[in-house]
Amino acid sequence: MRRIFARLARPATYSRWLHLLIPVAVGSVWLFISPGKPWMLFLFAIPVGLLPAMRLAEGLQAQLLLKPAQKGPGAPISAGPATTWSDRCRTVAWLEVRLVLATVTCFATVWLPATAVDLVRGSFGTGPSDNWLGRGVQPGWWCALLAPVPILILLGLVVLCGEVVTAAARGLLGPSPAERMTALEERTEQLLERNRIARELHDSIGHALTVAVVQAGAARTAGSPEFTARALAAIEETGRNALDDLERVLGVLRESGVTVSGRPTLTEADRLLESARASGVKIDTEVTGPLELVPGPVSREGYRILQESLTNVLRHAGAVPVRVRIAVTKERLELEVANPLAGSPHGRGGGSGLRGIRERAALLGGKAGTGPCEGEWRVHATLPLDRIR
Repeated sequence: MRRIFARLARPATYSRWLHLLIPVAVGSVWLFISPGKPWMLFLFAIPVGLLPAMRLAEGLQAQLLLKPAQKGPGAPISAGPATTWSDRCRTVAWLEVRLVLATVTCFATVWLPATAVDLVRGSFGTGPSDNWLGRGVQPGWWCALLAPVPILILLGLVVLCGEVVTAAARGLLGPSPAERMTALEERTEQLLERNRIARELHDSIGHALTVAVVQAGAARTAGSPEFTARALAAIEETGRNALDDLERVLGVLRESGVTVSGRPTLTEADRLLESARASGVKIDTEVTGPLELVPGPVSREGYRILQESLTNVLRHAGAVPVRVRIAVTKERLELEVANPLAGSPHGRGGGSGLRGIRERAALLGGKAGTGPCEGEWRVHATLPLDRIR
C-alpha cells in the first residue's frame, strides 16, 4: 500500500494515465463513424501497426509519457521506424494491448467517480443510485463510508495499468535483439575509446612532466647559465607538445563521435628522441625499414610505446645510455628500448605505464615484454602489420 501511495506522488503516474486515455479519443471518432461495432477498431489496428512509421510515432509517444526520464540512446523504449517484420508484428501487438488497457482505463475513469458521487447522494437520502454498483441499494448515512472506495480503486487501477503499459512498451517497443547487439557494440567501442584516451593522457602528460622534472633538477644542480637555458628550452618544447596532445584528447571528450586525428606516429619519433637527448640521455638509434609504410594504428601505438619507454628511463634510471631499435618488415614492426639497470627496477613490471604498453600491443594482436635482461632493462614490442592491412 505504501508503494502505491508513493507512486501516486510521481508525475510519471499521471503522464501514463494520459497515455492510456489518448486512444479513447480515437475510439470515440471510430464509434461516431461505425456505432455499435467497437471491435472493428481492433481489426483496424492491424494494418496500421504494419506501417513502419507507426512504430516511430508510438515509440516517441511512449518515451515522452511512459518513461520521460529515459530517452535517447540506450533507452528501454526505442524510437525508430520498423525495419523488420518482427518489429512490425510487435508494433501490432503493442497497439492491441494499448487498446485493451485504454478500454479498462476509460471505464474506470468514468464509472468509478460516478459511483462515488452516487454513494455521496445516497448518504443524503436522495434515493437509490442508478449506477451499476449502487443499483438497488437503499440510501443511508452508511453510503458516505463507502464513497471513498471507488476513488481508491480508481487510483489503484491508475498505478497498476500504468505499470502494465510501461512493461508492455519495454517488451514490444523496446530494441530488438539486433538493436541491442548494436548498442552493446557501440558501448564497448566507447569504453575502449575511453581506455585509450586515458592511456593517451598518461603517456603524453606523464612524459612531459617527467622531462620537465628531470630538466629542472639538472638545471638546478648544474650551475651553468648555458645548460639552464637549454633545459628551459627543452621544458618549453615538451610542454607545448603535451598541450597539443591534451587539446586533441579533450576535443574527443567535448565532441562525441569524433576520433583523434593528427596523433604523432613513428615518422615523428625524432622530436621524441631529441626531447630525451635534451634531458641528458645518450640515445643510440637504429631504424631499419620504411616507417612511412607502417599502417596508421600501428605507427601511432608504436610512438606511444616508445614514448612511455623513454619516460620510464628518465623516471627510474636518469641520464643513462639508451639503445633504441626500430625494425619494419613485411609482417611486423619490432621495437626495442634498452638501458643499463641503475637504482631500482622500472616499477617491477606493475606500473600503469608498463601495463599500458602491454595493452597497446595486445589490442593490435601483438605482444610486448618488459623487464630486466642481461644487466639491462628492456622493453620489446612486436606488432603485426598484415592484420591491420
